[in-house]
Amino acid sequence: QVQLVESGGGLVQAGGSLRLSCVASGRTFSNYAMAWFRQAPGKEREIVAAINWSDGYTYYVDSVKGRFTISRDNAKNTVYLYLQMNSLKPEDTAVYYCAADPIIHARNWDYWGQGTQVTVSS
Repeated sequence: QVQLVESGGGLVQAGGSLRLSCVASGRTFSNYAMAWFRQAPGKEREIVAAINWSDGYTYYVDSVKGRFTISRDNAKNTVYLYLQMNSLKPEDTAVYYCAADPIIHARNWDYWGQGTQVTVSS
């Protein structure tokens, strides 16, 4: 059974930090691109960061560059995905989702987690 399970969300003051984690299991995700998306109330879901499986290529949306860092640890049947978020701003408040797809920058990512809430207070 394929599962992507996020954790690490919570309430933090502006300027603070959080580290999100995602455990992907149930198939071989080591050769999948992984990404973090977020969706704020009343807004469309957007990609925040992505990381390739083969060459370590990473992508960040402009609004988080220099503040967020995506990383991954590949095991045989499990991939651990992380998002270190520093200097958080109220506009970072959203539900954060991890996703997996064979192709980075896919139009529609294959697998999704249930999401974890991040709330940044001003």
